[in-house]
Amino acid sequence: MDPATLIGVVGGTLLVFTAIFLGGDVGLFFDLASALLVLGGTTATIFIRYPLADVLGTLRIVRQAFFIQLKSQGQIINDFIDLANVARRDGLLSLERLTFDDPFVAKGVGFCVDGAELRQIESILLRDIQSMRSRHQSGQAILRAISSSAPAFGMIGTLIGLVQMLTNMDDPKKIGPGMAVAILTTLYGALIAYLFAIPIADKLAYRSAQETERKLLMLEGILALKKGENPRMLEETLHAFLAPKERELLATRRGQDGPG
Repeated sequence: MDPATLIGVVGGTLLVFTAIFLGGDVGLFFDLASALLVLGGTTATIFIRYPLADVLGTLRIVRQAFFIQLKSQGQIINDFIDLANVARRDGLLSLERLTFDDPFVAKGVGFCVDGAELRQIESILLRDIQSMRSRHQSGQAILRAISSSAPAFGMIGTLIGLVQMLTNMDDPKKIGPGMAVAILTTLYGALIAYLFAIPIADKLAYRSAQETERKLLMLEGILALKKGENPRMLEETLHAFLAPKERELLATRRGQDGPG
């Protein structure tokens, strides 16, 4: 689980509720009709704008903001150096006996073992990366659509509340409460957009960039195995994906662990 996402969502929510609690009557900030209008209206527009399968798939993609666990680039590089050592010692076909925890690596190494051409391997795996990015972008687009629809329906709810309030201008006692209820829809829309939808969409975009970077690193390693590069050259090739300080740290750790 990503603690930063959880801390942000839970902490932000608690801050809002604390501010409401310290300000007086908590019950004033809860109105069923306002909540139904914002939530229902936003949900309706999302179903209009996107296919049902994409909307439902967004729930699975959103989980990545909280639960995704990505292997470090240093660990990926070490894994490929070890694979290169095995291939150099026992031959490329020896990799067929190994198991891989990443389906992308398993697929690429399988292509190498099966004798696929270098250009074919690169083309297929690049297509896989592009498909992954497209799925991620679809989920991000739906969240950004929520972030635009929720405040809009908050404003619609406010306008509806103002109309209802203006019809009771002859009773001054109803003006204040009516205005408060009208503004609640704007509050609900803003909270949905700026506390949940936009931050989670941004976190998913960040996660997608991280995963794409790691997939490209794996692709480079797979192509190096296919070309039969020696472990030293493969290490230098993959180190290009790291910042200089990360390269030094990785080299130090690998030196302490000994050759793979």
